[in-house]
This record gives sequence, structure tokens and C-alpha cells, in this order.
Amino acid sequence: MSNRSEQESPEHLSSAPAPNSAAPEQAVRVPELPWRVPLDPAPWWAWALFVTPFIAVPALNSWLWMGARDMLAVGLLTIIGASVVRVAGGVVLYRVMLTPTALKARTSMLIRSVAWQDVDRIEVGDDNVVLIRGQDENEINGIPKDRTAYVAAVIQSLHAEAANHPTRRHRPRPGIGTLLVLTYLTLSVGAFLIRWHIV
Repeated sequence: MSNRSEQESPEHLSSAPAPNSAAPEQAVRVPELPWRVPLDPAPWWAWALFVTPFIAVPALNSWLWMGARDMLAVGLLTIIGASVVRVAGGVVLYRVMLTPTALKARTSMLIRSVAWQDVDRIEVGDDNVVLIRGQDENEINGIPKDRTAYVAAVIQSLHAEAANHPTRRHRPRPGIGTLLVLTYLTLSVGAFLIRWHIV
């Protein structure tokens, strides 16, 4: 569940932090829910990588001469650009929300949800918090270092409060990134088809 990397249930077991965890033992004041986890803003290069393929690839595809090698070039440019949009979108569109029942993360393509009861333990790093369930790790990256301990404490509190409540699970669903990638594919292929009057 990370942004700057993407990852995405038996019953609740325990919330024992790892030895290097900074999770506080005393109760913390939980902000009004749903609460958006504070994250570092996306860097300029991520925005540039995200936007550039929407302009550059359709322009190049409309310029290529129609031929067997040009068709291959169009395909390769479109695939490479779609990969860039997906990866850069994972940084630009990344958002994490905390609710009373679950943690919800929006990455480049999907909106994922992890019920608090599905979290076995919580580990805290310098700028990240990791929610672990069995072999699965859902990492929240990009938290400002001065806010990491507070975010971890809020998560610990919500995790503890949800222990005796019914579990509500949600399937991953498409996010805005999916729509943007489809838009990119339409522009990239459509520019070539229209340029050569194929459609």
C-alpha cells in the first residue's frame, strides 16, 4: 500500500510493534475521521513524468509514417508511456485515509482497503508506518519525519478500538489513475489512427 512503491484475512491477533517501533503506549487524541495521513508532496519530476506522455507520445505517434516498423514504434511508445504514467501516477496520486473501520490507500491504479482487524502488528520507521498481516506488508511511505510518531499512534489507537467490532472488508477498486491511463491509451493510439485516416 505504498506510494512510492505499490503493495497491496484471518482474525485479529495482536498489535505488538517491532523492537524498533516508536508507537506510544499511552492513548492519543484521534483526529476527526476520516483523516488524511500527512504525506510529503509529490516532487516536480513526478508531475513532469506523469504529464509528459500525454503530450509527447500522441505527438510522436501522429508524426510517424505509416508502415510495419512505424506500427511497431507506435506500440512500443504507447506501452512505455503507459508504464511511465502508471509508475509516476503512483507518486502523484498517492493518498492514504484513516477511517474507524479501515485504512484506505489510493495508488496509481487502485483504491485499496485494509480492515483494522486484519492487521497483526504495526512497525514504525523514520518516515513510514508498516501494517503487517501474515506475509503481507502494507507500507505507508512519505510521512514527514516529525509526524511519523503521531501517525503511528493514531493507527495504533484505531487498531485497538476496532478489535471488538465486526470486520468490514472491501475489494480493491479502480482509482482515478485507471481512467487516466485509459485516456492516455486512447490519445496515443487515436492520434496515429486519425492522422492516417484509419478510422
